[in-house]
Amino acid sequence: MNSLETLAGTLTDSLRLSQPPVAIAFTDAVPPGVETYSGQAPAGCRFWQEAGNRVFATVARDHDLCAIGIYTHHLESNNAVQTDLEDALRVFGSLGYVRPEDMPFIPVLNREAKVVVYGPLASFPVAPDVVLLFAKADQTLILSEASQQLENGLPPALGRPACGVVPQALNTGRTALSLGCCGARAYLDILTPDVALYAIPGSKLPAFTERVAALAKANAVLTTFHSLRRKDIEGGNHPSIAESLSAMQ
Repeated sequence: MNSLETLAGTLTDSLRLSQPPVAIAFTDAVPPGVETYSGQAPAGCRFWQEAGNRVFATVARDHDLCAIGIYTHHLESNNAVQTDLEDALRVFGSLGYVRPEDMPFIPVLNREAKVVVYGPLASFPVAPDVVLLFAKADQTLILSEASQQLENGLPPALGRPACGVVPQALNTGRTALSLGCCGARAYLDILTPDVALYAIPGSKLPAFTERVAALAKANAVLTTFHSLRRKDIEGGNHPSIAESLSAMQ
């Protein structure tokens, strides 16, 4: 069992994830043995959903229906894509959704991307730059606790665009939470209203996974403690912490 498979299994089991962890890597060329994407994606974030089942590589033209994704991922742009971006920003501005003064706060990959490789973390053929988890609120609780312990701080919570969470994690080397955006939620079936995105820099993955596993166990024990304590108090008792701990035995 390779290390990425082990890490993917630990994250999935500890958090009880419904979707497999997805890995993303930015490379200069398509890695040997990796198939290139075929088809037409309505947005770059759609690749995250397809990456749950297979490994594939994309280049700029595979993203050309997603001017925002090309912008955040620093992919090569052509005139048509640039026009789409300008048109989108014009509409966003008229709605008060993205104003000119908001643009500096949208993360953009700090280097030009040539090839973007996607796939399940468990079978990813290269070192991942970013790992994405599709997490619910109780799972995000554990993830944020792991971030605090590993990074001595709390991760930012990003809104639109959802794809900005990838350059945010890679540029800073720190974890980040994305609450998604209306576009990503329209294009991704797996990004349901109760799900958010958690991005882990590949460089932090082993240490972060170790913290997640430990904190998941701790949360399970403490959930039992609080549940028993609630039942005891609602039954009319006034237990001390020591008495509640004793009741767990």
